[in-house]
Formats: sequence, structure tokens, C-alpha cells
Amino acid sequence: MAMHRKHEKTALVTGASSGFGLLIAVELAKRGYRVVAAMRDLGRQAALVREAERIGAAGGRIEVVRLDVTDAETIEAAVSGTLQRYGRIDVLVNNAGMAVGGFVEEVPMAAWRAQMETNFLGLVAMTRAVLPAMRAQGGGTIIQMSSVSGLWGIPGFGAYAASKFAVEGFSESLRHEVSPFGIRVALVEPGAYRTAIWAKGFAEMHARSDSPYAGALKAVLGIARRTAETAPDPREVAELVGRLADKRRISRLRYPIGRGSRLLPLAGRLLPWRVIEAATRRAMRGQK
Repeated sequence: MAMHRKHEKTALVTGASSGFGLLIAVELAKRGYRVVAAMRDLGRQAALVREAERIGAAGGRIEVVRLDVTDAETIEAAVSGTLQRYGRIDVLVNNAGMAVGGFVEEVPMAAWRAQMETNFLGLVAMTRAVLPAMRAQGGGTIIQMSSVSGLWGIPGFGAYAASKFAVEGFSESLRHEVSPFGIRVALVEPGAYRTAIWAKGFAEMHARSDSPYAGALKAVLGIARRTAETAPDPREVAELVGRLADKRRISRLRYPIGRGSRLLPLAGRLLPWRVIEAATRRAMRGQK
């Protein structure tokens, strides 16, 4: 039997141990949602618990569960458990992700597969898992955490860009398919923000010691580090997700946010490719 209060909405957030996921879980709890905060390693929940305690949501409004988006059994357990306890899933935030760095030739196929399994196929699996319940209850909201990298590929992060481009195309098709059932789909496309994903990507950059791409990689990393150091507060992304979750009607699919997030796609549509390519090369040469 579902143990829920009829007036409460339930949100399931993946990748909630840090970064955007942690902040989104807290933001939704502040807005009155019952939040199921999912993460691969329950040993990493301390930061979320501390933030929940700070806003008075610990032990009540946020429940932490184990979920690995690459593991079908944990997906089934988390979704079915949420439905059993609370009766419904009103919002799914597909946030779990990782960033694989390195030039295409030097990123091993195992890393490509891991990137796609987590950022794309895991997101597809989570979406498929909640759709039957959302259809049965007459609606719901699915928020996909994409990136400007899903619209604009930069050298050195081809695997990450490929995974986010896939999320973009999938979500376009999904929105058409599920809108007749009252299910809303939105893509949140952040630019650079102060989160741990890029630090992890820098630390695990795939590159050979004798790499022919060494100079270009150094330039890319220099630009990326400086961008990360001056990036804005990621809480504004969490607040956007909260506003989208509250909407009864989501009028458009894409919601870019952050420095340059609106200008880059616009430049991609308006400028000839040769101009974009030349600007990228100049930026890289200037960093060597």
C-alpha cells in the first residue's frame, strides 16, 4: 500500500550525491516535493544530508536510495519502490552523468562505451522505467540534464558531446511521443558551472605521453580550466529545474542557461561553419 499524502508530489532525481543533482534534490524539497534522491554509492550521501539538514528537509522530505543508471535491477528497484511508497512519480530529473576527456584517437573504446552507457543509455532506461506510471496517472514531467555540449562540440571532449547530442535527439522524439498523455519533457542545457564533473574529467583525461595532440590538448584544458574557475553558482540551474517542475505547461523543449549558453547555439545557426571553425582554431592557438 502506498504511504503518501495525496497533496504531495514526488520527484526522482538521479546522480544526487553531488553537483547539480544534489542542488536539484534540495531545491525540489524546498518547493514541497517528496524527493527520492538516487545515487550509485550510498556512502557519498553525506553532503546531501548536510544540505538537507540546513534547509530542514532531512529525515522527512528527502529519501536517499541506491540507483546505478547502468544497472537495470537498481533502476527497477528504485522506481517500483518509489511507486509502492508514494503512489506516483510526478517528476523525473535525469541528471546522472560523467565527462570523458581526450582526443578521439586516444580515448579507448571502453571509455566511449562507459560515457554512452551513463549519459545516454542510462537516461533512456530511466525514462522508459517511469513512463508507464506517468501515463497511468495522467501526466508527469521529465527533465533531461543536457549541456551546451549537446549543441556545440569542442575538441578534447568528443565523447561527452556525443552523449549529449544523443540526449538532445532522443528528447525531441520523446516529447512528441508522450505529450498526448500529458507528459511534459524539457531539456536543461547549462553552460559552464562550478561543479565537480569537469574536475573529474580533467583528472582522468585520456592522452598518450607522446601524443601528437599534446599542444592542442594543453590549449583546450587551459580554456576549460579558466572557464570553470570563473563559472557562476550552479544553484541557478537547480532553481530553473524547480521552476520547470512546478509548471503545468512547459511551452518549449530547450532551456539554455549560463554564460554563453544562448549565444553559442545562435552563432551555430547564423554563422557559416568556416567562421566557427576558424574562431575555434584561433582560440586554441592563443592558449599554446
